[in-house]
Amino acid sequence: MSMKLYFAPGACSFVPHVLLEMSGTNFEPTMVKLHKGEQYNEDYKLLNPRSQVPVLVHDANVITQIVAITLYLDMLFPGQHFLPSDHLARAQALSTFAWMNNTVHPTFTHIFMPGKFTDQPEAQAAIKQHAIGQYKALLADLQALVVQKNEAGRTWLGGEHFGPLDAYALTLTRWGTIAGIAPEVHPVLWAFVEQVAKVPAVARVIERERLQLNMSQPA
Repeated sequence: MSMKLYFAPGACSFVPHVLLEMSGTNFEPTMVKLHKGEQYNEDYKLLNPRSQVPVLVHDANVITQIVAITLYLDMLFPGQHFLPSDHLARAQALSTFAWMNNTVHPTFTHIFMPGKFTDQPEAQAAIKQHAIGQYKALLADLQALVVQKNEAGRTWLGGEHFGPLDAYALTLTRWGTIAGIAPEVHPVLWAFVEQVAKVPAVARVIERERLQLNMSQPA
């Protein structure tokens, strides 16, 4: 079995990167340097015409999009219990995962790449500033999920086992510090992210991607 994951440091590809590392399978982590435009190379566009990460290549099969890759890895490595097996718990975990991907993630895109939405500099600044406030509120919602988890006595967001929700929570919270939202704004969430970062497989991926967890600048 041959497996290759195309990832960009700090991007949402962090999630399947961690899951593959946790699985213990042999895979080839392949960095795509987005800042150098490598996602637009013809060879890469043959894998993903949308020029996005992540891309998982399993033998001769190409899978794109973080949700599809995560579901595939969950089925490929059932013993890892990346997602709950109970039908209701699984649906609830997927509901949270979808919200992270279709609401929280795109809101950060408005902060990080406002040029995708307008070519007017003043409008870009307004979009970014408005999105920062929205993102702060979404991180508060994410923190509320951590509080609920704690009150229920669960270790991880999806239940008993570490999974994609936990890795995505780290990614989204880290992005918040890039937007200038300091860790102390959401202390319970940040404490959870630090717990996630200490998981051995997560720590290995953080080291491989050379990530700094807190990117906010002191006042």
